[in-house]
Amino acid sequence: MAKMNLLQAINNALILSMQKHPSAMVFGEDVGHFGGVFRATSNLQEKFGKSRCFNTPLTEQGIIGFANGLASQGSYAIAEIQFADYIFPAFDQIVNETAKFRYRSGGQFSCGSLTIRTPYGGGIAGGHYHSQSPEAFFAHVPGLKVVIPRNPYQAKGLLLSSIEDPNPVLFMEPKRLYRAAVGDVPEEEYTLPLGKADVVKTGSDITLLAWGAQVEVIEKAASMAEQDGISCEVIDLQSILPWDVETVCQSVFKTGRLLINHEAPMTGGFASEIAATIQQECFLYLEAPIARVTGLDTPYPLAHEKEYMPDHLKTYEAIRRTMDY
Repeated sequence: MAKMNLLQAINNALILSMQKHPSAMVFGEDVGHFGGVFRATSNLQEKFGKSRCFNTPLTEQGIIGFANGLASQGSYAIAEIQFADYIFPAFDQIVNETAKFRYRSGGQFSCGSLTIRTPYGGGIAGGHYHSQSPEAFFAHVPGLKVVIPRNPYQAKGLLLSSIEDPNPVLFMEPKRLYRAAVGDVPEEEYTLPLGKADVVKTGSDITLLAWGAQVEVIEKAASMAEQDGISCEVIDLQSILPWDVETVCQSVFKTGRLLINHEAPMTGGFASEIAATIQQECFLYLEAPIARVTGLDTPYPLAHEKEYMPDHLKTYEAIRRTMDY
């Protein structure tokens, strides 16, 4: 075990993958000698050379187009989009090429060895072009997997699983936790299952569900609620696509209440999909309407970032409203 922050855990996972797979390549804007804007790829170029860790032009569509071709030829392509806000120029490549490559070739070709890494989310005073949470856009696309870790241990295990998975994976990293989250991480290789939620804490009165940086938020709200005698079950979804319906349903069967927290705006956010599914599967067990605590339906506001964020106080108030229903 070693103490690592989230960035160090990701860097360690990349090193292990590049050592294991001679065809593994890491590329993106400034990822080479600079180590990327957050330094997640520090020292990779020194360790593995410029042919395996290199800078690309500032063209997201080009990065993913190149990655698709590289992965389709059998390489382990690990592409970085510097901020999730800038993934939209590559949206066509990801949605119409990456996700459909295997399907439209009848299984003859695949770019399943592609992993796209990108930092997402707010909380760092980055303004509206460096703070968005676009995971729900990609959850609509069959053929992709979408994975979001909450801490260093999860980040390393889930990233290693993503790189090994035979499907293309969008791996979204909560940037406000890059240096804030520190924990014990095994130095050797290990994997965590994709598509499986993690029950962080068991409880009996209400299920709290989040992913990425917001897991810490619901944990804090749960601690406040427990001072009022409310027993909270805390679940980290971990994978948005596919998502672990069974684990969430089993929890709601027990608690009868569900609160979903995410940083993205409410309308069309992934909480909507979860709420619809749980309403269908658990309707007769629900004691209250499913609650959503989310960002606001507005462009991410730099001056009002604190008001925008679905923090522990908003979550605690929603827990009380749900319990009092």
